[in-house]
Amino acid sequence: MNKFPEIKKNFGFGCMRLPMKRGRIDIETFSKMTDAFIEAGFNYFDTAKGYMDGKSEGALKKALTSRYPRDKFVLTDKLSTQCFKKESDIPALFEAQLRDCGVDYFDFYLMHAQDKSIYEKYTETHAYEWAARFKREGKVKHIGISFHDKADVLDRILTEHPEIEVVQIQFNYIDFDDLAVESGKCYEVCRKHSKPVIVMEPVKGGSLAKVPEEAAKLFAAAGDASPASYAIRFAAGFEGVEMVLSGMSDMAMMLDNISYMRDFRALDEKEREVVEKAKEIIKGLHTIPCTACRYCTAHCPKKISIPDLFACMNAKTAFHDWNSNYYYNLHTISGGKAGDCIGCGACERICPQHLEIRKLLKQVSKVFD
Repeated sequence: MNKFPEIKKNFGFGCMRLPMKRGRIDIETFSKMTDAFIEAGFNYFDTAKGYMDGKSEGALKKALTSRYPRDKFVLTDKLSTQCFKKESDIPALFEAQLRDCGVDYFDFYLMHAQDKSIYEKYTETHAYEWAARFKREGKVKHIGISFHDKADVLDRILTEHPEIEVVQIQFNYIDFDDLAVESGKCYEVCRKHSKPVIVMEPVKGGSLAKVPEEAAKLFAAAGDASPASYAIRFAAGFEGVEMVLSGMSDMAMMLDNISYMRDFRALDEKEREVVEKAKEIIKGLHTIPCTACRYCTAHCPKKISIPDLFACMNAKTAFHDWNSNYYYNLHTISGGKAGDCIGCGACERICPQHLEIRKLLKQVSKVFD
């Protein structure tokens, strides 16, 4: 870790998932988690305007930026496609993000969720040029991208924009050789272009923290380390990985992550063998690879809580979860059921995982409706 000396350790606080209380972000708990994180020697925080239904930036202002000197934390924000339509929207949006976060500059500013079609929009609106301008003006220290597509698209972007300093990719032991995600191939493209890597979704939206019973027994037999620790250490152990992010929704998650990332040690050979065996078990369960980013929910005209319904389906499939039906009913009280999908495709156009959501909702409907 020497590309960005301002980053103290290789573990970051991802603010797409935060503690909740009565349907709102629990600022008190979030503040305590922030304190524990900084006291343990970590300083990297990651957000975006759309995270937590648009509340993440403001929550960071309350829990972090208004409580700590600017040199105590490293803050990353992003330019998200759903937040602007034309080039003239970009500067005002950026200034609003600075205000909402309560800072004068961002340490990192990323072109968010780049894929082939989104990249075309960013090219047409000169978004990359705007990011470079913000850097020249001192409002951004480093510019980069977060990425959700195939390796050939990433190679094109990095070829056309050598000014990119860092790449954030989805990277975990399940997606490493997945044909849809191509985590391993995307990592190799980053290495080819000598770009430091920031890892998102190391536990795949929590799926690798709460693994199926057979995999859980495998990890338990190997020692007292949590399944999440294996997943995060797997990602952090690759050369060129500058940072691994984790979204933490309670203090227990925070303390567990701190326990093995404060003095990081990569997986040894035996631990990697355990991970490979766990991967074989999980891969055989045919679960829906949704990471619960929730981009789809904002675009669904029937207000279907798609990630939650997929989670219920996965729990039913992978964990034989007895209360999956209860939670399915809970998530459809104020929103649509899977069977209410009208097939408009708005969700699929925004999905970073490129899931066939309409088809999957029909499968969920057969099980629960």
